[in-house]
Amino acid sequence: MSIPLLAFELTDTNRDWLIHRPLAIVSYIVVAVVLRYVLHRLIDRMTRPRVKSTKQRRSLLAPLQERAGRTMGDPHTRERRAQRAQTIGSVFKSGVSIIVLVWVVLQTLDTLGFNVAPFIASAGIAGVALGFGAQNLVRDFISGMFMLLEDQYGVGDVVDVGDAVGTVESVGLRVTTIRDIDGTLWFCRNGEILRVGNMSQGHAVAVLDVPIAPSANVDRACQVALRAVLDGVEREDIAPDILEKPELLGVNAVTAGSVTLRLTVRVRAGKQWGIRRSLTRAVLEAFEANDIETPNLALATVPYT
Repeated sequence: MSIPLLAFELTDTNRDWLIHRPLAIVSYIVVAVVLRYVLHRLIDRMTRPRVKSTKQRRSLLAPLQERAGRTMGDPHTRERRAQRAQTIGSVFKSGVSIIVLVWVVLQTLDTLGFNVAPFIASAGIAGVALGFGAQNLVRDFISGMFMLLEDQYGVGDVVDVGDAVGTVESVGLRVTTIRDIDGTLWFCRNGEILRVGNMSQGHAVAVLDVPIAPSANVDRACQVALRAVLDGVEREDIAPDILEKPELLGVNAVTAGSVTLRLTVRVRAGKQWGIRRSLTRAVLEAFEANDIETPNLALATVPYT
C-alpha cells in the first residue's frame, strides 16, 4: 500500500509542473502564433493593393498611393509603388515577429518561475546604451524608413544624392546602393543623404541645345529646328513617351563662334536622355539638309564679349 500512496503523493505534488505550467506555456505559444498570423495578414492588407471588380483599389497605406497623379496608370509607377509597399510590409512583419517572440519568451520564463523583472530592466539599460553608442545606425534606420514610406526613390530610378548620381540598385533600411554611369557601385548611408533628386518620377523635360553659326539665319534655323523636332516626336519609337507638344524657346546663348538654340519637350520620366539624343541628331541632319551653317568648333568655345 505504501507504493500507490507514494505515487499518488508525487502526482499531486508535481501536478502544477506536469499539467498546469505546460498547458500555460502551450497556450502562450498558440496565442503568439495566432497573433502573429493575424498581424501579418493585417499588414498585408495595408501594404498590398486589392482589386475589386475591374477597378484597382488603392492600398490603405496612403503615402504610397498619393504620388504623381498623372502617372497613376503608368505600369512602371505601379510596379515601383508595389515594391516599396512590399518592402515596408516585410519590415513591419519582421518587427511584429520579434515583438511576439520576446513576449513568448518572457511569459515562458515567468511561468517556469524565473523573475523576468531583471531581464526587462537589463533590456532597457542595454537599449539606452545601444542608442548612445549607435546613434548613426539608428539615424540610418529612421531615415531609411521615411524614404520607404515617402517613396522618395525606388529600384531602377535615376537619382542624384549629392556625391553619387546613377541608377538605384537596392534600397535598404540602412544603405542605398547606386550604380553610376562609369559602373561604380556607391553605398550611400540613408542618414547621410540630405537631398534627393529623382529623375524617374512624374515627368521629365528633354532639353535640346543646338548650335548654329553666327552668320546663319536665326529665324530660318529656328523654323527648321522646330519642324525637325515636330517630325521626330511622331516616330513610333518616340511618340508613346511624349507628353506635350515640343516648344521652341529661341536663342539661349551667344558666343563668338556659335548661337545656341533651345527647344524643350516634356516626356515620360527616365526617357529624356534617349529622346534628347535622337531629336538632337534629327535637328543636325535637318540643318545639313537645309544648308544651315553649323559653328566652327575651334571658335565655338571663345566667349562673346
